[in-house]
Amino acid sequence: MTVTLDLGQLARRAGRELECAPAPEILHWAVQTFGARFAVASSMQDAVLVHLVSQVASGVDVLFLDTGYHFAETLGTRDAVAAAYDVNLINLTPRQTVAEQDATQGPKLHDRDADRCCRMRKVEPLDRALAHYDAWATGLRRVEAPSRRGTPVVSYDADRGKVKIAPIASWSDADVEDYIAKHDIVVNPLVAAGYPSIGCVPCTRAVVAGQDPRAGRWAGLAKTECGIHR
Repeated sequence: MTVTLDLGQLARRAGRELECAPAPEILHWAVQTFGARFAVASSMQDAVLVHLVSQVASGVDVLFLDTGYHFAETLGTRDAVAAAYDVNLINLTPRQTVAEQDATQGPKLHDRDADRCCRMRKVEPLDRALAHYDAWATGLRRVEAPSRRGTPVVSYDADRGKVKIAPIASWSDADVEDYIAKHDIVVNPLVAAGYPSIGCVPCTRAVVAGQDPRAGRWAGLAKTECGIHR
């Protein structure tokens, strides 16, 4: 289907119409509307969103941000997802390797300027990749953090000029767990080891029971988001 409406107008209308729709219906709308100009971004915490989209259409592009700082378990999950699901996994990398960044920015930029490190290793690679698409999907959920409570299922990503889709925005933790169990979904083994939110090794730690799920991200800093979702 050719998109003839202004993307912002399209997103606002779809956001209203699909707010209460089930995730597969939202993804079906995205695939039918944007075709090859639609991609899914995955952190490889689990493959819930990847599985959902693979049930709607085959060969959808799945974008993974390979920052150079990931846990081995996350990279293993990426490889398992690529093998298990009918999607086209695309590994995105920053312009500089970690060694090159250390040479130009100084070692351990993440300790001195976490925002800049995230921008170089996550935000900029994703922005470059999304230039090839009109719409992208994310696994954001409203229960994950106070900053995500107002996440719409479809919105307009004005900074990038893209339609942004969060098909499981309304899902609870129990919804996710039930879906994983029902469909035997690939899950990053770090989740069972106490990492309910998984990022780069230097900026992620395990949390204790009862803590905010994102308390292990950038612990000790006011930072709560990497900058991808803005």
